[in-house]
Amino acid sequence: MLKNHEIDYRIHGEEMQIVEIELDPQESCVAESGSFMMMNQEIKMETLFGDGSGQQQGFLGKLMSAGKRLITGESLFITAFTNMGQGKKSVSFAAPYPGKIIPMNLSLLGGKVICQKDAFLCAARGVNVGIEFQRRLGTGIFGGEGFIMQKLEGDGLAFVHAGGLVIERELQPGEVLKVDTGCVVAYTQQVDFDVEFIRGIRNMVFGGEGLFFAVLRGPGKVWLQSLPISRLASRVLAYGTGARKEEGSILGGLGNLLDGDGR
Repeated sequence: MLKNHEIDYRIHGEEMQIVEIELDPQESCVAESGSFMMMNQEIKMETLFGDGSGQQQGFLGKLMSAGKRLITGESLFITAFTNMGQGKKSVSFAAPYPGKIIPMNLSLLGGKVICQKDAFLCAARGVNVGIEFQRRLGTGIFGGEGFIMQKLEGDGLAFVHAGGLVIERELQPGEVLKVDTGCVVAYTQQVDFDVEFIRGIRNMVFGGEGLFFAVLRGPGKVWLQSLPISRLASRVLAYGTGARKEEGSILGGLGNLLDGDGR
């Protein structure tokens, strides 16, 4: 089994974060296509077909690996960055939307973490980015992420991105947490993930929270986000295409004129 490269890192920023990874000579990291921001001149960039884990694979194996990444919403290709110079060099990657970058040391998390689709940002070379199928029919249909999620496997550092504020919770054996289905970012493999139907006609019709909870049962660690990208996108779309909702009709209309929106 290939041992992951041991990388150092720093996370910069608050709402719009970047992760700066420091590489020793001949040390490498891999990143999702489109996440690159900047690097030192001595860093060599190489586009790879598949997950970039470095494991020995034939063409068919690489094709399967690339297909799995495509299913989870990622690109067919992944980019590897290697320090070809002398001394430590750095490469930086940027988050795609407002939120937080979450560092995960897989060696301390049982060697495997299950994430929402397209959460992966970058990782030490050797981390395997694959797919995880939901075993329960109800979870796959109503769980917010479908039947297929990402899994990160290995013994090195991996970085995922989530929207808004991120909360980490360590669930004790048997402890249950009910969460909005879109707010689940990731969880360790020991956590039992299921969905539960929201009870009560008024809750279902007028609650505005959908028809299902995500139910997380310990033991294990879970990561939750306050702003799923789907929720952000729907709000932006509603604001851009619908009539503006003001607190008062007269003052609201005056405000629209003053700020250049005279609809």
